[in-house]
Amino acid sequence: MSFKRLLPVLAVLVFGQPGGYANAQNWPTVGGDPGGSRFSTADQINRDNVADLELAWQFRTGAVRNNPTLKQFIDFQATPILLPEAAGRHLIVCDPFQRVIALDPATGEQRWEYDPEIDKRPLAGRFKCRGLAPWQEAKPEADAACQFRLYIATADKRLIAIDARDGQPCSDFGEGGTVDIDPLLLQMSPADGAEATQLIAPPTVIGDIVAVSSTSNKFKSASSVNGAVRGFDTRSGELRWVFDPLVRDASTGLQPTPQDVGGANNWVEMTIDAERDLLFIPTAGPAPNYWGVHRPGDNNYANSLVVLRGATGEVVWHFQTLHHDVWDRDVGSPPILAEITRDGETIPAVIQLVKTGMVFVFNRETGEPLFPIEERPVPTDTDIEGEVLSPTQPFPVKPPVLVRNEISPDDAWGFTVFDRNYCRDKIASMRHGGHYEPMMTTGTIMFPQPGGGSNWGGGAFDPRRNLLVTPVSQIPYYVRLIPQDEIDPEEAANPAAGAPMQGPGYIGGTPYGVEQGPLLSPSFSPCTEPPWNMLMAVDMAEGEIKWKIPFGVLDKLMPVPIPLNFGTPSAGGPIITAGGLIFIGATTDSRIRAYDIDTGDRLWETRAPTSAQATPMTYVVDGRQYVVFAAGGHSWYDAKGVDDYLLAYALPE
Repeated sequence: MSFKRLLPVLAVLVFGQPGGYANAQNWPTVGGDPGGSRFSTADQINRDNVADLELAWQFRTGAVRNNPTLKQFIDFQATPILLPEAAGRHLIVCDPFQRVIALDPATGEQRWEYDPEIDKRPLAGRFKCRGLAPWQEAKPEADAACQFRLYIATADKRLIAIDARDGQPCSDFGEGGTVDIDPLLLQMSPADGAEATQLIAPPTVIGDIVAVSSTSNKFKSASSVNGAVRGFDTRSGELRWVFDPLVRDASTGLQPTPQDVGGANNWVEMTIDAERDLLFIPTAGPAPNYWGVHRPGDNNYANSLVVLRGATGEVVWHFQTLHHDVWDRDVGSPPILAEITRDGETIPAVIQLVKTGMVFVFNRETGEPLFPIEERPVPTDTDIEGEVLSPTQPFPVKPPVLVRNEISPDDAWGFTVFDRNYCRDKIASMRHGGHYEPMMTTGTIMFPQPGGGSNWGGGAFDPRRNLLVTPVSQIPYYVRLIPQDEIDPEEAANPAAGAPMQGPGYIGGTPYGVEQGPLLSPSFSPCTEPPWNMLMAVDMAEGEIKWKIPFGVLDKLMPVPIPLNFGTPSAGGPIITAGGLIFIGATTDSRIRAYDIDTGDRLWETRAPTSAQATPMTYVVDGRQYVVFAAGGHSWYDAKGVDDYLLAYALPE
């Protein structure tokens, strides 16, 4: 076996198998293991004692205190990782400005930090860092620098390698530790699109490749940045391969020049099967959201789960979950690699959650669906000139759709009769029905919302029970395309115009602008019956929902703090432990919770200083298990609570 072929196997030995077994009492990658199962074999904290959890330590990153004028753009959504003993046994976390901080995992005391000093002009939206990627040499030299590395993707479009032991830049990587990705974006994208671009998803290491993706603003322009994923050499930073998620061939109906169509990028974690050298990439829709006239056809490989060969970037297989997206239904959750046991057979699977609330499950080697997927007819009639929609869309037969997915005026709900009547009239006034009602100038109701179903928080998988656990959201939303000559130029000049929950704004390069937002009653409650957010468990062997519960209480969101258990907006995902527990923050009510995985019963709950809208992690150090949450509020859902706490909980010593 060649050394290059041996590297994926060595990575398995260092970081663990997909499914969370090796090194699973630690948390060496953002997803817990390279396959993103978010499952830990740690069981010191269990159903019998979880009620005794207490705050062991807390740490403040200082990101908000040191950048008060940028508070409205800050989201602390990081999942820390724990490095192996040979790399210093640091707990590593990044703040929203990609500052890397190494902490003592037992006390929370800071050991070192690295600040990339990013450009803090909010050109492309919000500042966030969801995590970093570790890598180590196959045979580390004890006294040599950068034998253990951390890779950071920055908001100002740089890929940086630092020594995991002390935070010093790796001088042999790129130029002094940095690869500037901005020139690579400009080669394939218009300058305005490249400027409004960030690197948000954590880098992903597979073998001797570190893969990096980008995030673009698809609300603003039809010529958003090209959504390419790039693979760089882990040692030198040299570009090894590029994968463009849009098929650029005249025979498909797309123009062959890259500048014409952008998007289809990846903006959440990618996951890997190191043993098979497979990189799993969930892709977004093409640009722009809601209008697709200049990109006819299905737009492969957008809105897809794409599987690449890690060493070469070649496509192994892919599946498109939605054809010709005009609904902003990105594949926005990390793929989960799982070993599913069915009829006595263990199947190497990949589970892909999507925004519609559907769950797609495949054999990860072959791409064969574990449950049938049907192409079903959907509406295509629209008053948007030139728009040609796909006549069918894919629907998995199992599991059932996790959220309600049809809406009519009869579904109108409100706290008062006035609210209900208002909502009924609003629904009736716009296009309504199922998942794929076409965009219209009169408005279209989307149910659930573009950020609904499952979003970037994704799910976790318990291999011992074949159970998938995930939060899901179901809030009605509306989108209206408006001819540009009907939009007030002063209103459209607002920098936030056209973005989610904002007023009309132009979509550059199209004849239209867009108005969008949640469909709310005059009392500011969603126009459909609660729960608006749920936590649920799905049996992935049988394809059936095992239990579901409302997730989040409304007291923090109401003028009078009544703790109605109706579900709140959420961001972030769960983790599962061998103690039979689910740990999750995510909700805007500032609570963090532990649930019994078999029943969904809440076993522990505590109030954090602000909402913990990130995915937690757990590890065992010196015989003590810790569960760590980033609590930083959310610039949309919990703007008053934006902060920068890292909270570690443990049983009393």
